[in-house]
Amino acid sequence: MLTEFGKAFIFILLGVVFVAAGLFAAWILRPHRPYVGKNATYECGEEPVGDAWVRLNVRFYVAALVFLIFDVEVVFLFPWALVYRELGMFAFLEMAVFLAILFVGYAYVWVKGDLAWDKPAPEIPTVKRSPNPAAQHPAVS
Repeated sequence: MLTEFGKAFIFILLGVVFVAAGLFAAWILRPHRPYVGKNATYECGEEPVGDAWVRLNVRFYVAALVFLIFDVEVVFLFPWALVYRELGMFAFLEMAVFLAILFVGYAYVWVKGDLAWDKPAPEIPTVKRSPNPAAQHPAVS
C-alpha cells in the first residue's frame, strides 16, 4: 500500500511525463520552415534598429523594482480587508504597523530621489583659474 508521499510522488511523476510527452509531440508535429522574418527579433511590431545590447538607464530598473516591491506588499491588504471584522483590534494594530513600515520605505525611496524620473544632471566641481599664470604661483617669475 502506498503512503501519502508515494501518492504525491506518482502524481508529480505523471505530471512531468505528461508535460514531456506534450512537448515531444509538439516538436514532432510542428512544421519547420525557418526564414529571415521568423528568426528576427520581434519588438511590438516594429523593425528592430541597432544593436540589442544597448545600455539602458538604471532608472528603468529602479522604477520597476520599486513598483514591484510596493505592489506585492499592497496585495497583503486584500486578504486582511476581507477578514478584518473577525480579527478585531489586534489585526488592525498589526496592519497599522505593517503600513507604517511600508510608508517609511516609501518615504525613503522618495527622499532618495528614486521616484523622480528626471534627475538633475550632476554638477562637476571646477577650479576657477585666473587668466594670468603668474598670479597662480607667485614664486614663479
